[in-house]
Amino acid sequence: MIKTKIGTFLAMLLLSTAVFAQANRKKVDGVAAVVGDYLILESDIDKAYIDLKQQEVDTRDINRCQMLGKLMEDKLYAHQAVQDSVKLTDAEVRDQVNQRIEFLTAQLGGDVKKLLEFYKKDDEQSMRDELFNLLKVSMLAQRMKSQIVKDVEVTPEEIRTFFNAIPASERPHFGTELEIAQIVINPVAPKASVQKVIDQLNDIKKDVEENGMSFATKAILYSHDRATGGQVLTFNRNSAFDKAFKDVAFTLQEGEISKPFESSFGWHIIQMDKIRGKEVSVRHILLMPDIPQEALNEAREKLIKIRDRIVNKEFTFDEAARNFSDEKETRNDGGQLINPEDLSTRFELTRIEPSLYARISDLTDNEVSVPFLDEDRTGKKSYRIYQITNRIDEHEADFVKDYVKIQDLALKEKQLKVVSKWMKEHIEKTYISVNGEYKKCQFNNNWLKK
Repeated sequence: MIKTKIGTFLAMLLLSTAVFAQANRKKVDGVAAVVGDYLILESDIDKAYIDLKQQEVDTRDINRCQMLGKLMEDKLYAHQAVQDSVKLTDAEVRDQVNQRIEFLTAQLGGDVKKLLEFYKKDDEQSMRDELFNLLKVSMLAQRMKSQIVKDVEVTPEEIRTFFNAIPASERPHFGTELEIAQIVINPVAPKASVQKVIDQLNDIKKDVEENGMSFATKAILYSHDRATGGQVLTFNRNSAFDKAFKDVAFTLQEGEISKPFESSFGWHIIQMDKIRGKEVSVRHILLMPDIPQEALNEAREKLIKIRDRIVNKEFTFDEAARNFSDEKETRNDGGQLINPEDLSTRFELTRIEPSLYARISDLTDNEVSVPFLDEDRTGKKSYRIYQITNRIDEHEADFVKDYVKIQDLALKEKQLKVVSKWMKEHIEKTYISVNGEYKKCQFNNNWLKK
């Protein structure tokens, strides 16, 4: 206990010294605030504005006090995450850095030099280092917030009380929502194309194992999965990864490379990077067999025949999906699509992904669409037909019909109260200093400890 108090005192003394030293620099380099072990510089506030603008967020109504307050919240979460030993590996942060750089580079036309100019860096490594530090704080903060609310639940009675407390004139209105089903037919690759992919994967595996070539480099050069080529993927058995992919991954030892195997995405080889208890980190290479036009035509013709039999009422769309669809994730639910935002079957019309909206927007209820050729980010092609299985028109919130949405609103309100209480308690017991003109800010939280 004594050691803890001395450690805290020394940390506060060092931070206070840092604040004093920084305060004598130019304003742009000055310390705006200190939260626990973290300094927030004036330049950090500027970078936060730039980052939001890059995400196309309108920042005109966000003043510097509000931006500082948000940064202080993140730093408090991150500080406490470290104190509570919340788990976050460097590999996970580097994965996020790679994804951010790839996304931003693509937005800038693939020109890394423009990205360096954007971050005001002379070389890629210094840019990666800065992104690593920024994203690590952000990820720690997110995990701490998740930790705070992970056990928060609402009972049916709490949901009813929440709904009844909303004045009738203020009850939310929900826009038109659709429930959508699909049937997917994948073209069948010729055996020769499949064998060619298997041989290529075996050659890559041999080149790495026998000639010392880099698996990560091979992945960047050859993997059809451009989003994760060369990157480390970290997951456990409960993660939302393809079952075949997980099954193979958990048979490997560190450094070992799997034999070629097939998943729902294509053909892979996996290299085990690290094993941490129930969690693994791997790299993979994905190759897709060439699909000739003849195979695509056969898939389309098969789907047209299925559609004709649905239209002629030989069986329902639901029955056809269960018996003929090649997509395992939706087949057993009659082809019903799941909204990734809330895991419900409803899609708000104004928020449907544009390419899907273009395919279903003109469909009447229970009408079956024509076949559409679909291609995912790995280049995998398939044909799909769609049906709107239910339409919920715009309406005022109804406790029975909209129970799931009301439950979500009630849960979020309860979570906000829990987070607010946590924030208040931890502001009181954490070293916090707000400097210069920011002492005049009207913060939502008691950062000034008045």
